[in-house]
Amino acid sequence: MAESPNTAICLVTDAQVSASPEKSIGTKGLLKTILQKGNSWQTPIPGDEVEVHYSVRLQDGEYFDSSRNKGTPFVFKLGQCEVIKGCDEGISTMRKGERAVFTIPPDLAYGEAGSPPMVPPNSTLIFDVELISWNPIRDITGDGGILKKITREGDGWATPNDADEVLVKYEARCEKGTVISKSDGLEFSLNNGYLCSAMSKAVKTMRKGEKAELSVKFSYGLRHSEDGISTIDGVPPYSNLIINLELISWRSVIDVMGDEKILKKVMKLGKGFDRPSEGSLAKVIYVGKLEDGTVISRKGSEEEPFEYTCSEGKIEEGLDKAVMTMKKGEEAIVKISSDFYYGCEVGRNSSDSVLYEIKLVDFTKDKPFWKMEIQERMEACERKKHEGNILFKAEKFQLASKKYDKECDLRKYSNTEQNIEYIEYNHSFSAEEKLQANSLRISCYLNNAACKLKLEEYLEVSRLCTKVLELDSFNVKALFRRSQAYMSTSDLEKAEDDLKRALAVDPKNKDLKLKHKDLKEKQRQYFQEEAKIFSTMISRTR
Repeated sequence: MAESPNTAICLVTDAQVSASPEKSIGTKGLLKTILQKGNSWQTPIPGDEVEVHYSVRLQDGEYFDSSRNKGTPFVFKLGQCEVIKGCDEGISTMRKGERAVFTIPPDLAYGEAGSPPMVPPNSTLIFDVELISWNPIRDITGDGGILKKITREGDGWATPNDADEVLVKYEARCEKGTVISKSDGLEFSLNNGYLCSAMSKAVKTMRKGEKAELSVKFSYGLRHSEDGISTIDGVPPYSNLIINLELISWRSVIDVMGDEKILKKVMKLGKGFDRPSEGSLAKVIYVGKLEDGTVISRKGSEEEPFEYTCSEGKIEEGLDKAVMTMKKGEEAIVKISSDFYYGCEVGRNSSDSVLYEIKLVDFTKDKPFWKMEIQERMEACERKKHEGNILFKAEKFQLASKKYDKECDLRKYSNTEQNIEYIEYNHSFSAEEKLQANSLRISCYLNNAACKLKLEEYLEVSRLCTKVLELDSFNVKALFRRSQAYMSTSDLEKAEDDLKRALAVDPKNKDLKLKHKDLKEKQRQYFQEEAKIFSTMISRTR
């Protein structure tokens, strides 16, 4: 610290110090006596810019230097070797408003050399220090490229994410003080950045309302664009920058699928924490537009919102997925890229993205299965099965399969799979309830197998039909559908076994007879092909 002598100093007395408890800091003899407690729980860390009042004397001498007498606090960066080590270590333990006396041994002061003429060699120093305030300084890049000094703390704890759109005030100037760019209200996407890379990197560390001063090295003060990397207009070559920055607010942008195909920008925050899920009844208002502003769809109004069930194909799939990330009352703009969008609205080109302005007015979710009585679970499963049947008739096989697989499976609830699986009969079921549960399970498995056949997922067909046959070994539909799967994978012997078993139960079934005829023809072709291959092998060995 400064070392100019001064004699007109009124400071704490030895009696005041001895009346307060003393504690040791570290292992090298640094002692601290608190005279006045601080008014917060936080302490500065290395790199922070601290503001203190101090007075210093030799252990057996008079005070010879004081910022109090000068009327100006002393400002320095903590832990950057700008003051003696004892001051760095001691002040890092202080809270805002705290006043303390530090006894600093020679090893943590000026050591054997001293600091002539005021500090002799091997001197112990007594510092009377008051921590007025500090501005946190953070090395954002870890290499000193962007140093951020917080000049006003922000609100809350949240900071913007990579894809968010932020509103800032800023002023950028060269080291010599020339202003090169400024704005009282600039909105930009953190993905795209603005002015230079330092702006985006710094904003992602800031809280709402926070003000900061950035010290930016030349390499982080370059402009990045589609044309490459260049210097900012008006900035001399290899010049560092000072940017005063304030984060006013931001809009969250959510990557719904994690692949940037569905992006949701929150325009108005919703209420609570809950969101719709598959099967929820949602009430929405939305307008769909092409990038040129052409309206391609419009549903619902404030007076009469559009009501639909999530994951049932009633609205465009990408929009449906976005709705399931929203909270009640939330308003958002959802951008769905052309390679995800499955709609076929008139006037839409294959390269167009679609923008939806949407509001989730309200939603209701099914009663959790663990709150349901046995009969309620049966009814819920029957309802989901019916919804799946409607989707199957509409040839929405993937959505229908989800209904049968995730909603109508009657096994116990699985946290890992996050399925709503309604019923697993146990000792609490009556004989009649067991029969009803079995019937529902068989129906759902068979319907799902029909979906999987349409989707050409033959191993799943076999698995589902096997489950049915474990419950009903003579179920004709299960044998028939499993035989179709076996034929599709050329497992002809297993297919024939299933068809024979089915015909034994229902010998007049026309579908079974036709399928058996198809199988015989397929076997005949297979044997002919085998004979041809065998004949070719024999001729080559002669």
